[in-house]
Amino acid sequence: MDRSECRILAIDDEKELTDIVTELLKRENYSKVDVAAGCREAEEKLRKQHYDLILLDVMLPDGNGFDFYSRMKETGDLYDAPVIFLSARDEDTARLKGLGLGADDYITKPFLPKELLLRIGAVLRRTYHFEEKGQSARLGQVLVSMDAGTVTRNGKETALTAKELALFQILFRNRGKIVTTDALCDALWPDGSFGLESSLIVHMRHLREKVEAEPSKPKYLITVRGLGYKLEKES
Repeated sequence: MDRSECRILAIDDEKELTDIVTELLKRENYSKVDVAAGCREAEEKLRKQHYDLILLDVMLPDGNGFDFYSRMKETGDLYDAPVIFLSARDEDTARLKGLGLGADDYITKPFLPKELLLRIGAVLRRTYHFEEKGQSARLGQVLVSMDAGTVTRNGKETALTAKELALFQILFRNRGKIVTTDALCDALWPDGSFGLESSLIVHMRHLREKVEAEPSKPKYLITVRGLGYKLEKES
C-alpha cells in the first residue's frame, strides 16, 4: 500500500481544523480523505467504508471519542484500523486512557502540521509496513539510497542502521524544514520516547559520520538549537 491507496477518516467537529488536515494530507498524496463531524456521522461512514487510518477527536458534539472508539471496536466496525486520538486535553491520564484502550497514538492540540504527518507515517509503517519506495538523495558527493539503506561516497558503500535510515527518511520528507526533537523521538520510539533525546543525539552523530564530509561541521544535517534538526536542501 502507498499513500494514494491509503483511505483516512478524520472525525472532528472543528471544520477549520479538518479542512487544514484534509488539504495537508492531500498535498502529501494521501488522496482518499473523508471527514465526519461527530459520532453518528462517523458511525455511518465506518459501516459503509473500510478505512486504513482514523483520526479521532476526544471531545465531539454528540459523544466522547473514547466511548465511541470502545463501541466501534466491540461492534467490529473499525476493522482493526489504527486510530490516532486528537485532543485539546494534555493530561497524562487522558493520554494514557486513549493508549490504554488500544489506540495507536495520541496527539495534543494544537500540533504542528508536520508533526501530524510524522505520527501518521509512523503508525502506517508499524501497521502496514508502509514505506517510501525508490527514493534516493544526493548530498554533494554522497548518495543516500533509502531503498537499499546505504550511503555511497567515492564508490564506497556503507550500510545505515535501521534507526539511522528512519531518521534520515523523516528529515528527507521534511527537507528544508525543522523537525522537532519530540517529533523525531516519537517517530523513532513509538512505544515511549521520554528521555530518549540523548539516544537521538547519538544516532544523529553516527548518521553524520556516514553522510557529512566534516561531521563536526555538518553542511546538510543541521542542528537547530532548542528545536530539533533539519536536512538542508541543495543550493
